[in-house]
Amino acid sequence: MDWKFWQKKENEGTLKAKVIKLPKPKALPDRVGIYLITQLHENPDWVWKLSYVSRPKHEDKHVLEIRIFDAADADARGISVADYNFLDAYPEMVLFNGIFEKSSGTVKISKRLKKVA
Repeated sequence: MDWKFWQKKENEGTLKAKVIKLPKPKALPDRVGIYLITQLHENPDWVWKLSYVSRPKHEDKHVLEIRIFDAADADARGISVADYNFLDAYPEMVLFNGIFEKSSGTVKISKRLKKVA
């Protein structure tokens, strides 16, 4: 009887895809918030209430693709944002897209264009 239940066995005949667990929403990093205020001329009171989700860009863990959204708007809609990929289903909630390099502090963000109906 195999009592080592804490060790996982892998079946030899199956290939397991590596699942990347993405981080949950967080408050904006200081560098990103400052960029939104100084470069994109957004209201500071509004900016610091925003949240973001991220995922590593390619295999470099220090370069993040980020999506910035309003957590209060998500709550009002009854939506609980889980991670970066969750917002694929709700593109209207994404206010800004961009890249944040943690090691150098470089920020590149673009504003989402609103469609005129």
